[in-house]
Amino acid sequence: MEISEYTEFLLEAKEEKGLTFEDLGRKVGRSEMWIAALVFGQAQASAEEAETIISELGLEEDKEAIEYFLTSFPSKGLGPVVPTDPLIYRLYEIMQVYGFPFKAIIHEKFGDGIMSAIDFTFDVEKEKDPAGDRVKVVMSGKFLPYKVW
Repeated sequence: MEISEYTEFLLEAKEEKGLTFEDLGRKVGRSEMWIAALVFGQAQASAEEAETIISELGLEEDKEAIEYFLTSFPSKGLGPVVPTDPLIYRLYEIMQVYGFPFKAIIHEKFGDGIMSAIDFTFDVEKEKDPAGDRVKVVMSGKFLPYKVW
């Protein structure tokens, strides 16, 4: 995925202010994952949410352009089919290895259908472990059965 100049600008401002995605999420009333998706151009903010973010990041001087970026319809999922970033590639690899087992278990428990990526939440938690901290990923999507006609 190409990182837009607006994303870079927002990330720099966030860093300069010493804020986290979680901090911004609390101010806006959204999850840290949604805020991160917004900053990377993968979600769309309301005018009020954009205003809060612009204010928190001290970007009033560039308000018009940043607000337009934050409130525009996103083009989701941009980037190479096989990602090259190691962390993102590992998620891709997980789906290569566990995708069909994941699908089979969903079908077994719910029937023929899919997990929605529209009615969806995605959270990342840190689990302390004496052998090395662990990343816990929690995805929750509405089940959508396939229609038979």
